[in-house]
Amino acid sequence: MDERRQRLYRADAIVLKRRDHGEADRLLTVFSAQRGKLVLLAKGVRKTRSRKAGHIELFTYSTILVAKTRAWDLVTQAETVETYLGLREDLLRTSLAHYVAELLDSFTEQEDSNPPMFLLLRDTLGRLAEVPSESLALAVRYYEMRLLGLAGYQPELFRCIECEDELQPVTNYFSYPGGGVLCPRHGEGQIGAEPLNLSLFKTLRFLQTRDWDTVARLSLSMALHAELERLLQATIVYHLERGLRSPAFIRSLNDQIQAYSKPAT
Repeated sequence: MDERRQRLYRADAIVLKRRDHGEADRLLTVFSAQRGKLVLLAKGVRKTRSRKAGHIELFTYSTILVAKTRAWDLVTQAETVETYLGLREDLLRTSLAHYVAELLDSFTEQEDSNPPMFLLLRDTLGRLAEVPSESLALAVRYYEMRLLGLAGYQPELFRCIECEDELQPVTNYFSYPGGGVLCPRHGEGQIGAEPLNLSLFKTLRFLQTRDWDTVARLSLSMALHAELERLLQATIVYHLERGLRSPAFIRSLNDQIQAYSKPAT
């Protein structure tokens, strides 16, 4: 009995992705508060009578009991904490949840514990399920900025990364290789650095230093938000050294939504 107990562990986890395995099983990639990212085997969950199936759906937050094995650890019990129902009733919200999960999966290694990252994921899925449609994009930008920080890639936005002088409210330069902002003296003509207009500069600093309740009150123009999205996603691609699949689909979906929402002429 003691040996069996040593083989079991409990985790608060959110399902990031899943794939079928064998005739009735699924392999789950989850992110847990206690152990970080895990790949687990859920046996028999594709059978119609499975009691665990509803508790380990995609983007579901559950408390799970896991048994260690020589291959994949096995999910033996699961109990739902939060389903984030709003994510399942709207294609755009579902797509954004896929992006959030893909991004976290890309920035993390297995069994690298990061409790603040789990809380960020939990809170972001909650926001994507509940906030008004006009706040969805801002919630994702906030997530991107905070995830970069928790993954060790927080952009330096307050001091020049070259001379360390305090940055002034002028046109500075953003350097992807340098991981932050250059003052005009060191940024102009620098390879890999691009001009950073003052509105975007202030918005980046606001996202980095304010809590969500404060950020949620921001009202950004479409042009400014597009610049913010472009810069954050370019930063992400630079650090990952590869692109992601979800953003292209989200852009296509947004284009379709806007096309259908235009009044007929």
